[in-house]
Amino acid sequence: MIYSLKTKKMGIMVGLPTSGGTEKDLQLNFGLTVNDQVEMLAPFLPAEWFLQSGIQLTWPHAGTDWAYMLAEVQECFINIAREIAKRELLLIVTPYPEEVRKQIIGTVNMDNVRFLKCDTNDTWARDHGAITLMDTGGASLLDFTFNGWGEKFEARLDNQITRRAVEVGALKGQYKDCLNFVLEGGSIESDGAGTLLTTSECLLSPHRNSPMNRVDIEEYLCRVFHLQRVLWLDHGYLSGDDTDSHIDTLARFCSPDTIAYVKCTDSEDEHYEALCKMEEQLKTFRTTSGAPYRLLALPMADKIEVEERLPATYANF
Repeated sequence: MIYSLKTKKMGIMVGLPTSGGTEKDLQLNFGLTVNDQVEMLAPFLPAEWFLQSGIQLTWPHAGTDWAYMLAEVQECFINIAREIAKRELLLIVTPYPEEVRKQIIGTVNMDNVRFLKCDTNDTWARDHGAITLMDTGGASLLDFTFNGWGEKFEARLDNQITRRAVEVGALKGQYKDCLNFVLEGGSIESDGAGTLLTTSECLLSPHRNSPMNRVDIEEYLCRVFHLQRVLWLDHGYLSGDDTDSHIDTLARFCSPDTIAYVKCTDSEDEHYEALCKMEEQLKTFRTTSGAPYRLLALPMADKIEVEERLPATYANF
């Protein structure tokens, strides 16, 4: 196991990833080894590498935007489900559990699969799913409003999934109603130690939480997630991206002192100027100890066009 966790009276001891490791470590956990222990004051917003109990997939069906290529997309989801269920619990949300069961049986480890029968609009579980806070007594499941990335798509059904999952016991934790605020999981990035990374393009977009301004939103996030600070990226985008520049497509914490980010080296590419500005802004950011972040550049994905350019990125790992 690559994480270490134990509870204390006033805090939680958390194993932090640091760079290095053997070739075997690289294969198992992307070069991250846990050899640093810090005490987090609970509650706190965990980082991407924090120990997890399972993964939720919201399954594609004929009523989603994948209808025109449903067989291909379902095959992709089956492959994802197979790999998840080899390692941990998988919660599949779908209006048609028996139909999905037939699709995956014989391919996926069914001992690790759970189903939640629920009507859905689409498949973006990272954005419409619960956001978890960790505390000494367990997890709190924060349910924010998902409005189809600023009212671009119908999301009424997806927005009911978290409450339904908690009510029937598919998700374990204390439910917290945060539906007075619009927020997607992909729009925020936590270092697990009190710093949140996000983009102004997304969180300040007029169809999410207007008329709240940057100060209002930052104060809200710090209060709800028990943060020390918020780092705002003001540059960077991906063509064709419906999310209004989700941070998870642009820059990600690898550890509390390391950020991986998308870098464009082709001066003819439409993203070049904005991503160069993003890189320069990242260089100005400092850790809570005052040191510059260790920045790891990710290559720009090859251009992919299907009627229009798709928002391909290696940051969303």
